[in-house]
Amino acid sequence: MKLYYSPGACSLSPHIALREAGLAFEPVLASTKSHKLQDGTDYYGINPLGYVPLLELDDGTRLREGPAIVQYIADQAPTKNLAPANGTLPRYRLQEWLTFIGTEIHKTFSPLFQPGMPDEAKKLFREKLQARFQWVDSQLAGKDYLLGQQFSVADGYLYVVTRWAKAMSIDISSAANLAAHHERVGARPAVQEALKVEGLLGK
Repeated sequence: MKLYYSPGACSLSPHIALREAGLAFEPVLASTKSHKLQDGTDYYGINPLGYVPLLELDDGTRLREGPAIVQYIADQAPTKNLAPANGTLPRYRLQEWLTFIGTEIHKTFSPLFQPGMPDEAKKLFREKLQARFQWVDSQLAGKDYLLGQQFSVADGYLYVVTRWAKAMSIDISSAANLAAHHERVGARPAVQEALKVEGLLGK
């Protein structure tokens, strides 16, 4: 398999999942600025949408969209318990979290990355993100991970988007449960390895 990624982008989530699952894969750097691979290949020829992540399977099949990719990864290594079994209520809880993180947190960050976005608009998005992070903090009370005591691919995704808060001037210092979750996930060996490969250790 190949994972097309950009350092620190949302593709870090499936990168973490692949390492947690112990699956063999090749990380392929795809610039989100030039939309070129390191060998000069036009990334639009691989993903017409131009963004990461994209997972290419050994037979050439390509999967887009992080929440779909991480569930596929989890299902390839069921003994790692990265996702509850398909068809169970806990699996729908996982999907609930993946959807919430994707639509209510991840996409709310998008305007903050846009040059030229008016400061007043950015202020509104920051306030919305702070509220969403505070709600997540409340849901983590008494739990190590989003689904309870078991790490899942949703925790990797939450870790990735939480990493963006400081750089985007979003104050989540009062969210003690979220901070503890971030440290707990960040200390996992698979996460450390993914950060190392992407040149993000200490950043």
